[in-house]
Amino acid sequence: RKNVGELDAYCRIAGGLTLLGIGIRVAQKPLKVAEGVTRFCPMLYLLDKDTMDWDNKLKKQIEVLTEVPIEE
Repeated sequence: RKNVGELDAYCRIAGGLTLLGIGIRVAQKPLKVAEGVTRFCPMLYLLDKDTMDWDNKLKKQIEVLTEVPIEE
C-alpha cells in the first residue's frame, strides 16, 4: 500500500541520491532512495500517516500562483 506521495517520493529519491553522491556514510541513504522508488515508508506506516495529499496541495498552490489550471 503506497503511503508516500509523488512529491515526497521525488524528494526522497533526490535526497538519497545526493547523499550517495557526496559520499556521506549513513545507513539511511539507500533506504530513502528505496522509499522514493517504491513510494512506501515503513515509519509513516507505523505512525499511520501518509503524504499522498501533498501532491494535490502543491498542484492547487501552483494553480493559484500561476493562474493556470494543471491537468491530470
